[in-house]
Amino acid sequence: MPNAARAVQEIASPPGGRGGPSRLKPLLDAAARRFCQAGYDGASMRDIAGDVGMLPGSVYYHFPSKEELFVAVLAEGIRRITEAVEAAVASAADPWDRLAAAAGAHMTALLDGGDYAQVVIRDARPQGTHSERLIALRDAYEDIFRRLIDGLPLAADADRTRVRLMLLGALNASPGWYRPGGATPDDLGRDFVAMLRKPLSP
Repeated sequence: MPNAARAVQEIASPPGGRGGPSRLKPLLDAAARRFCQAGYDGASMRDIAGDVGMLPGSVYYHFPSKEELFVAVLAEGIRRITEAVEAAVASAADPWDRLAAAAGAHMTALLDGGDYAQVVIRDARPQGTHSERLIALRDAYEDIFRRLIDGLPLAADADRTRVRLMLLGALNASPGWYRPGGATPDDLGRDFVAMLRKPLSP
């Protein structure tokens, strides 16, 4: 499978992100926390700067706009989820086992991945010059599931696109209903795939 994490990084790299990693990591962490808590509209560059002890103008040296900073946070969140899914899939051979491993890793990353993961699944997205990059980031990640589902031995009339959308929709809705203490996120993701594989009727 092609390295989707590398594809995500290539899409997200230009043109923001100036400065060394030692300054960028705490800035991205603070931005992820603010975007998670307040949403894109509610998070201000001034508040993000204050969280890391920077002047507001210094943030604009690293990222020329809030949109650029949001794209960088989104890209980091997708990169983390992508790496987790690719690592899980690498150890499986059977097509259904590979999809189950990907679903389990995706669910685990969403529910245990902190602020970055929550930003990834938020519906609100800034509308502007970076909308195409945001779509490309999402598509680069969803390509993993597209390829996995394309590799399944499904009935000839099965709509693989709808299978992918249904599975990802179920996984991405999990933060709204999941409560710790029962089945693990990995088990739940794998269970969703098992229900797709086996008919529910007796």
